[in-house]
Amino acid sequence: MEIDGIASQKGLNDSGEAIDRHEGNFCIDSFRPADAEGIVKLFQATYGEHYPIRLFYEPEELITANRDGRCFTAVARNNAGRVIGASHIYRSAPYAGLYENGAAIVLEEYRNAKIITGIMSCLFNEITPRRREVEELWAETVCNHLFTQKLALTFPGIDTAIEVALMPAETYGRERNAFGRVATVNFFRCYVSKPHRIFFPPAYEAVLQGIYGRLDDHRELAVASAPLPASKTTTAELKVFHSAVVARINIPMTGDDFGACISVLEAQARKEQAIVFQAFLNLSEPWIGAAVDILRKRGYFFGGAMPRWFDGDGLLMQKLACPPNFENIALFLDSSKELLAFIQQDWECAVRS
Repeated sequence: MEIDGIASQKGLNDSGEAIDRHEGNFCIDSFRPADAEGIVKLFQATYGEHYPIRLFYEPEELITANRDGRCFTAVARNNAGRVIGASHIYRSAPYAGLYENGAAIVLEEYRNAKIITGIMSCLFNEITPRRREVEELWAETVCNHLFTQKLALTFPGIDTAIEVALMPAETYGRERNAFGRVATVNFFRCYVSKPHRIFFPPAYEAVLQGIYGRLDDHRELAVASAPLPASKTTTAELKVFHSAVVARINIPMTGDDFGACISVLEAQARKEQAIVFQAFLNLSEPWIGAAVDILRKRGYFFGGAMPRWFDGDGLLMQKLACPPNFENIALFLDSSKELLAFIQQDWECAVRS
């Protein structure tokens, strides 16, 4: 889950571009164990203790994760060897070959476009291509400013989904650049091609055609028309991000018990105080249309495509028990604006139903 600390309104110009605020020399390199304590200090300086991924507060665990391939980190250091910036890719999806890029931070006094673009270039073009573990990369870019969305184009990434009201404004308390819950645009980049067949739910065929027309990998496309199979039992896993009050339900397999399964998991998530619900369905299933219809009747609306989420692609559906913040979602690309317009329309339909 991505919250970015690389730019705030205090460090941006009117175009959402970073302002050079420090002229000192720096170097950019891959992670060394000695960097771990400095990275923890970056997060504490930017987020206090409120960042939802605890890995970045535990130096020994961060060292181990970089060693065993769960995480890869690029670091910026000043002339004294102090860690002044970092970004990471790490496993966060059900499929181990899909890594998330996130947790990008530059200390406020060093915020400089050259530093963050250098970190990202090192991460995307030097570190990642050398790692056979990484087949696809994705990033959640925040919508309380434009800088990270512009930065995602250096992947180059393709916008495929928007998570509405993902993060509480309190997460950005030190940055003071969020008003209401913050959305993210999700960008994906393919490193290892995986052509496969996917099925579009009839309700979302047109919008998904548009998304997949921009994708950087091949898919065989079909329309889902099969009923939920009586021969299969739904497989699902719930994870609640308590600091963000977000519930993620990964559903690699659906059967005819899907509705009952979702009811149980939603009730559990509510007990854990979740107010944002996300369901990730498997687009490889020819009956995904029937599963989508069940979710729509329960107030879920469209989120977008999640390439390689289950190795095969995923479909994000979302539901809110809090007011959305559509008016404060800042978007850079026309394709993202078109996607948000559809999502808002689908949310309005969900509210009325």
